Formats: sequence, structure tokens, C-alpha cells
Amino acid sequence: MPLLALVLFAPWFAILGWAYWAYPKSHAVTPARRRLDVIALLLAVVSSAIAMYLAYFLPFDGVGKMWPQVIATLAGYHAFLLVLVVAYFIRRKRFRSV
Repeated sequence: MPLLALVLFAPWFAILGWAYWAYPKSHAVTPARRRLDVIALLLAVVSSAIAMYLAYFLPFDGVGKMWPQVIATLAGYHAFLLVLVVAYFIRRKRFRSV
């Protein structure tokens, strides 16, 4: 159950991953950039899964059974976005416009 959110968010993560991969078109597309993109996307998925797993097992006393799943989903989503945003700024700094 802790990684259920990863399965449910997979289509949205695929859309965000595609947007990160495809845009902006003004950056030079080199093998080094593609390596950075692949590493960033893999790191985003792994960090999301780890964040979901850890957040699911936080001590929630006196709350319903739904809330651990909600918190795990939020943690995983934020971890995914954080990695992509950091990777975007690294990519923007390292690979200048064409």
C-alpha cells in the first residue's frame, strides 16, 4: 500500500517527465544533456518512491486510514517535482541556448 500512489500518479509523472524532456526547445540537445535528463528522470522516480514509502510509515495517531496514503502521495509528488526543478536549473545553467 505505501507505493499505491506511485502507480496512480504514473500517468501524471509520465506527462511531467515528457514536458521536462521536450522543453525548452532553445537548449542545445547533446548526448551530455540527454544523460542529464535520463539521470534526472530516474532520480525523480526513485526519490518519489522513497518519499512515498517513508511518509506512509510516519506515526499518525488518531487519524483515519486514508491519511497516511494522502501524506505519502503529497510527499512523493513533491519529491518528484523538486528533483525535476533542480535538474531544470542545472540544465539551464550548463547547456546554454542554441
